[in-house]
Amino acid sequence: MRDVLLAIDVGNTQVVVGAHDGNDWCARWRLHTESTRTSDEWASHLGGLLDSSGLRLRECRNVALSSVVPRVTAALRDMASAYTRSEPFVVGPGVRTGVRILTDNPREVGADRVVNSLAARERYGGPAIVVDFGTATTLDVISEEGDYLGGAIAPGLSIAAEALQSHASKLYEVELLRPARAIGRNTVECMQMGIVVGYAGLVERLVRDTQRELGGPCKVIGTGGLVGVVTQATDAIEHVDPDLTLEGLRLMYRLNR
Repeated sequence: MRDVLLAIDVGNTQVVVGAHDGNDWCARWRLHTESTRTSDEWASHLGGLLDSSGLRLRECRNVALSSVVPRVTAALRDMASAYTRSEPFVVGPGVRTGVRILTDNPREVGADRVVNSLAARERYGGPAIVVDFGTATTLDVISEEGDYLGGAIAPGLSIAAEALQSHASKLYEVELLRPARAIGRNTVECMQMGIVVGYAGLVERLVRDTQRELGGPCKVIGTGGLVGVVTQATDAIEHVDPDLTLEGLRLMYRLNR
């Protein structure tokens, strides 16, 4: 029986799941976050995905969990205990993160941001900036020594698009793509310009100001489900790493186990 690590990162909008066989990530999935799923429903759902890749849930004797949704955390804890017969590792207060958090209140820093910082330090070294495009667009800063310094939080692209649709009666859902021209000639192009290129400008300004405060250039890593949208419109992102959070979760699991 293979000794597979099942890594699960729960965000407000998406759940990222990866299976690591000790050498590499052999399977990855992105799921919609559904807070009403029971532990049995999670087992059925994840079991089906693992089956499609030739894996079995019972093979995942190691489970690492990072979550910002407490209700989902509880259900996945119960699922792991019942179906993998192992106590899951959950990122939270008291665990060894491997990262010194130099903020005013380290307990305020989300688990996903600490996990990303660990992975960025190990994969790319410091100083570095991680821009995570999820429900929120977050920017996290790692010093040259590998310490977590802080960052920025902005509404995510999807939140911005949904806010326009819900508060402006004549606006509607559009595909998040960079338009062909800067001056939109129709509603779709206008919204794409404002959201996609506007967010690219937001990222460029945050990166520029952060680098100025750090005293020089640094590596910029993009991750998250919507990273591909913004990289259409900016070259501020030096490295695109969709597996960054999973890798950080794996590293933190190893550090604690």
